[in-house]
Amino acid sequence: MEWNTRVTELLNIRYPIIQGGLAYLAYADLAAAVSNAGGLGQITAMSLPSPEALRKEIRKVRGLTGHPFGVNFAIGQHGWQYREFLDVAVEEKVPVLSVTGGNPAPFFEYLEGYDAKKLVLVASKRQAQKAEQLGADAVIAVGQEGGGHIGRDDTGTIVLVPQVVDAVTIPVIASGGIGDGRGLMAALSLGAEGVEMGTRWIATKECVHASPLYKDCLVHGSETDTVVIKRSLGAPGRALKNEWTAEILRREAERADYEQLKDMISGSANKAFIYEGKINEGFGWAGQVMGLIHEIPSVRGLVDGIIEEAEGIRVKWSGSKALRE
Repeated sequence: MEWNTRVTELLNIRYPIIQGGLAYLAYADLAAAVSNAGGLGQITAMSLPSPEALRKEIRKVRGLTGHPFGVNFAIGQHGWQYREFLDVAVEEKVPVLSVTGGNPAPFFEYLEGYDAKKLVLVASKRQAQKAEQLGADAVIAVGQEGGGHIGRDDTGTIVLVPQVVDAVTIPVIASGGIGDGRGLMAALSLGAEGVEMGTRWIATKECVHASPLYKDCLVHGSETDTVVIKRSLGAPGRALKNEWTAEILRREAERADYEQLKDMISGSANKAFIYEGKINEGFGWAGQVMGLIHEIPSVRGLVDGIIEEAEGIRVKWSGSKALRE
């Protein structure tokens, strides 16, 4: 079956499936595997130690795939620090750039005249409209089920996506709670023209930087094994439930400020869990989709399974229509 949507045409990919910019995990091996499987893989720029490290990662991806890929910029906590990384992406002629967190206006202004496809992660229709006005080629609408940083309004994907679809004219990509063919078909039914997944890619063979313990938590946990931290700081994010996140929530309840929380929510604490498997000495981002994760396939196996399941649904819907007629 053909899977042509405005998203596949925009990004020049076979399937409307995108890998999110996973902090400290989205590097060349995973990105290339997703692109080779027919989706769009991405490198996460701001987790790398230097602009030159990003250049090496981009060139490594190009050595592993001839298909389109993207670079994600999480700009919220980096100020103009991301500009040097962005220079590298432009110099290397990266075909797709995505931006999450913070105000994307300076990002777009800096890219004026550069012919890359630009994607913006949004959590409300107002943000989506602003992104379109700034020149985004598509928006990624993330519901509160998602892992990592989410919107402040607790709006679920099934409500958010059609609101965003109605609010903009550019393609909408659905994110949050999606991890199989049913999620893909649900997103398309809501008016989205593609899906972005984050947590689901962590539990794959090619996500080589994720510790076995992290993957095991995703496979054997459920949707109730996540909590939202950093809400008191105005930057809510969904993470795995453990002693570390319980302590973060306890401090937030006691009105701790950023200075009192920064060590617990730092990149170092994140890496201690996701790289070293120190289960109660750090934290790992995870979405509620972990309730649908039961195995650790290859990326190609995952994508093929999603498409096979989705095509089965398409055939079923088509048969039901024929019977009614």
